[in-house]
Amino acid sequence: MVGRARELNAVGQNSDALGQRSTIREADGLLAEAQRRGEPRIVAQLLRHCAAMRLSTSGLAHGAEPLLDELLTHSRRHGLTVLEADAYALRGRRALLTGSEDNAITEVASGLAMLEDEPVPDTALGRRSWDRLLATALIDLGSVLTQLGVYETADEVMARALHRIRESGGPHEIALHMMNRCRMFLGWGLRLERIGQQDAAGERFATASGLALGVEVPWRESLFPRLADRSAADQIPVLGAAHALAQPSSEHIERLRRLRSLDRAIHPREKIIVAIALARCLVNAGQRTEAVRMLSDTRSKVTGDAADPTLRISLAREYAQLTEMDQDRPTSDAVHDYVLDLENELWAMREGRYLTLSTRLENSRLNLRHDAITQQALQDPLTGLSNRRALDERLDSLLDTPESQPLSVALVDLDGFKEVNDRCSHAEGDDVLRVVASTLRDTLRVDDFVARYGGDEFVVLLPGVTLNAAESALQRTVEAIARLPKALSRGVTLSIGVVARRPQESGAQVQARADAAMYQAKRGGGNQVATFAVDSGSGDPDDQESWIPPQPR
Repeated sequence: MVGRARELNAVGQNSDALGQRSTIREADGLLAEAQRRGEPRIVAQLLRHCAAMRLSTSGLAHGAEPLLDELLTHSRRHGLTVLEADAYALRGRRALLTGSEDNAITEVASGLAMLEDEPVPDTALGRRSWDRLLATALIDLGSVLTQLGVYETADEVMARALHRIRESGGPHEIALHMMNRCRMFLGWGLRLERIGQQDAAGERFATASGLALGVEVPWRESLFPRLADRSAADQIPVLGAAHALAQPSSEHIERLRRLRSLDRAIHPREKIIVAIALARCLVNAGQRTEAVRMLSDTRSKVTGDAADPTLRISLAREYAQLTEMDQDRPTSDAVHDYVLDLENELWAMREGRYLTLSTRLENSRLNLRHDAITQQALQDPLTGLSNRRALDERLDSLLDTPESQPLSVALVDLDGFKEVNDRCSHAEGDDVLRVVASTLRDTLRVDDFVARYGGDEFVVLLPGVTLNAAESALQRTVEAIARLPKALSRGVTLSIGVVARRPQESGAQVQARADAAMYQAKRGGGNQVATFAVDSGSGDPDDQESWIPPQPR
């Protein structure tokens, strides 16, 4: 499902508006199916793809907001740090689409802070998938930084992504990354030109052209739709523009004209880059009038687009320079000096963005450290679940909340865990505990609370759930553990005891009854759920509790 979503994302980026909407509908269907199945990592990745596809489709960017909000909440709940950071990156891209640079800086600072210290790999994903997710998040952050004009930081982030892609990426990831870096260097070069740094700009264009040349090999094996008899530079606007900006000449004109007229949606950013590249080639070939007309047409098409203000200024500059040549009275040297001073002032304002980003990045770091310290006090370091202290606080809170009633409490114990430690090693035993903890968390509701009680015991609080409903939910967890590959579970199963809290019963009392029920499940052979319920006959309920044996399934 995730692989198909990646394909749809790639296809959508090279389709017309109708094709883009078609790929989004199919991706939405995959997301709905994933949400029914409930595997958190798959759901998170599909949320990311569905949001990214909308951000790349004209007129649909607003539809990405609820998906990104859901991705942020979902990834936090399941401890998917990299996908949470990617959600911030995509929220930053959305902010730029609405013209809010300040919000974009805040979002990207949050994402950068989360990935600054190398995240611990998610063993459930596998190393290659993990590296791919991390690289994608870094690329998304680097893209926002590029659009903000913070090129040096963007280059550093992109370099980190490259390291991951080299280790675990396939042809598609390699091609995509090289294209993103090519786009970054072109924007950087155009910006340097505006402050008179022609040599530095030329170096950036040459680097972009080198990347465009290098992408040809992975491109042939990527997921992008393509014509087999044509090069990547003939089919991807930013690659064709890179060669032309590095060495403007008439040989690029026909290629760039074709790229401008492709019957698919082209992002305004790429429209601008291609137009500037084509204009320079036309001027080089003595076709200045056509260059002016083409730039004027491009300006009208990108008017109102807020995502790339620096590129729009570069387009306006290119147009002004050419139209000036048509004037009987060209602009004076004084006006040229004035424009250059303004450009230098704008370039200096970049430092303000750097300072703002640095300040917010430091603030995000401090918040993360504070949250980490708070979390450490309430979290089991091995499994990432809440610890016993957090369990006591949550249980006391639920006991005092009428809306939490009925409240079911379960105690979970692993069958055969001692043999794993004796037969294998304590390190493998720790891996089993982590797998069980993850499965417990993932198979229960968002409102259910899972804590590690100690050793190989866990406690689950199910607020607002009757005993029968709790038994059914926990039985699904038992079955999920039993279905795990032996390489993950080492053959352990679960014995679970679950009870419903009685009126006026304390937290210690309800946990003691859950413990007794768990031992009944153990005595019944394990790999099952046992319940205690209060008999409906007369007399004192405290004296009429009976064990309900698990039903055959």
